[in-house]
Formats: sequence, C-alpha cells, structure tokens
Amino acid sequence: MRMPAPRRLLASTLAAGALLTGGLALAPSAQATTGGYVALGDSYSSGVGSGSYISSSGSCEQSTLAYPYLWQKAHAPSSFTFAACSGATTSDVLNSQLGGLNSGTTEVSISIGGNDAGFSSTMETCVLDGTSSCLSAVSSAENFINTQLAAKLDAVYSAIRSHAPNAHVVVLDYPHLYAVPGDCLFGISDTSRTAINGAADDLASVTATEVAKYANFSFGDVRSAFSGHEICTDSEWLHSTTWPIDESYHPTANGQSGGYLPVFSAHA
Repeated sequence: MRMPAPRRLLASTLAAGALLTGGLALAPSAQATTGGYVALGDSYSSGVGSGSYISSSGSCEQSTLAYPYLWQKAHAPSSFTFAACSGATTSDVLNSQLGGLNSGTTEVSISIGGNDAGFSSTMETCVLDGTSSCLSAVSSAENFINTQLAAKLDAVYSAIRSHAPNAHVVVLDYPHLYAVPGDCLFGISDTSRTAINGAADDLASVTATEVAKYANFSFGDVRSAFSGHEICTDSEWLHSTTWPIDESYHPTANGQSGGYLPVFSAHA
C-alpha cells in the first residue's frame, strides 16, 4: 500500500490484507510448472514486511523474500511476472496487473480483497480509537465483505481465466492477526482482536465460495499455517505496529517462507 502521512500513514499500512485467514483447503491438483508463472495481488503477495525489496518495484514493494519470488526461484518456470503490488485492490488487478497473463501461463497466484474492504482504515480505527469504534469499523468491513466483495472477486477471477485459459490459479487468503488470548500486555483489547480475526474469517469464506465456481482454481487457506505465529505469541510471523510503518500488520520474512510458501506450494 502507498503510505500517506502520520495518522493516515498508519492506516494505509495496516490494511493490505490485515484481517484475513486460513488453513490448507482441499483443492484440485495443479499443473506441472512447464510454462510461465504470474504473481498477482496486494502487499501480502508482493512481500511487504519481509524486507529485501526490489528497487525497481518502487512503491509496489516487491520482495525477494516474498512467497512468489521464493517459489519461482525453486521451480524455475519458463517465465516469471511479478505483478503483485502494495495497496492493490480488485480494480488495480483488473486495470494494471493482467498484462503478463497469456495462453502460455500455467501458474497464477493471488491474494486480494483486503484493501477493497477497507482494512487499512479499520486497523487505524482499532489501534487509535478504542474498542467501541473498532467494533463499529469491523462491522462495516464485514458488511462490505458479505454484500459486495463477491462480485468484485468474480470479476477478477473471470478476467484471469480469460487472459490465461490454461493456467492453474491459486487464490490465497490472509492469516488471523492475533492470538486470543495471547501474551500481549498492551495494545488493543481482546474483544477488538477477536472481531478483527472474525472479519478475516468472513473474507476467507466469501473468497473460498467464489474460487469454488472456477475449474482449475484452488483456495489456499493460510490460517492454520500461521497458527501459533500470530501477534501476541512467542513466535510471531506478523508485524504489529512497527517501523517502517507500512510493514505493520504484514507477514515477516518467516511468515512468507514458513506460512505462505508452503500453502502455495501445496496447491501449485
């Protein structure tokens, strides 16, 4: 995500997917990696929070420690297009990320939807404005997820299928941010943490339902992979509020390699 200043700076970083969730879902077998691989999506796919950013990627903040980069390095597809970008919404994917897709693409990965639901502003509210305001913001996000997000996801998935008719597509969700109860002595309340995790579950449910409508699409649920590594555990794979501010509420390098990469690999 692109960062505004002070308070909004905190907001934009805390979203890119902050509230989303998972575990390995059963899915059809992927094709062998005989063609090209295209990595689409938002900051959870570009690798914000893991460091080692590719300078040419600019504000998209693509990392050599992100799961797409790690996977292509290990599997050597015939081509690799790293299109995932910090702050991306479903509209951004449709408007600027599909150029690398073609009939020779055999593998696609994507995480998307958190920014559409406004999780940046939701997390800002939860961190800065207390439990009551947090619950209200989360409720608004859940309403969007459950009434409007499905159509936006469907538009993205349809476009991917149209541009890359031979590709296997892995759609990944987002981990729970918090262990509840956890070992955090400060920060937002457990009530807020539970609500945030619940919104992530809603997002995962809507995403999985849409993915199931498409042949040769798989839903990669990362929630169980991050279990025991949420914020407020002794082995965190997610940043809390941190500096640089844009890395807040994003996976660390360990979250990419130990959480996202194994889930993607199990489906790819």
